[in-house]
Amino acid sequence: MATLELNADNFQRTINENANLIIDFWAPWCAPCRGFAPTFEAASEKRADIVFAKVNTEEQQEIAAAFNIRSIPTLMMFRDQIIIYSEAGALPAAAFDQLIEQAMGLDMDTVRAEIAGQSASG
Repeated sequence: MATLELNADNFQRTINENANLIIDFWAPWCAPCRGFAPTFEAASEKRADIVFAKVNTEEQQEIAAAFNIRSIPTLMMFRDQIIIYSEAGALPAAAFDQLIEQAMGLDMDTVRAEIAGQSASG
């Protein structure tokens, strides 16, 4: 599956309509971003059960600001419209694959229960 370019028109819809989503926040001038791009693309080819998307932070500054993106590349993973991972930095392919496996292995009922517990306590 090719990566999807996100913008103001399709960003929220993409989150809402996909149970598993990984977003790469990047910029054309960013050398680590360009270095990570083939790893991101290769992972997208291996995992048809996940939507892989990119946000060009130069062109989509409002989205980057809304998610408080301060460093790029930043990876953000959503499961069931919940952010389960958000970290700056490029990953080697093996580490990225391992991260994806861990994310997909999460019990989302447990995650939702933890969020509800945090909300109730404060």
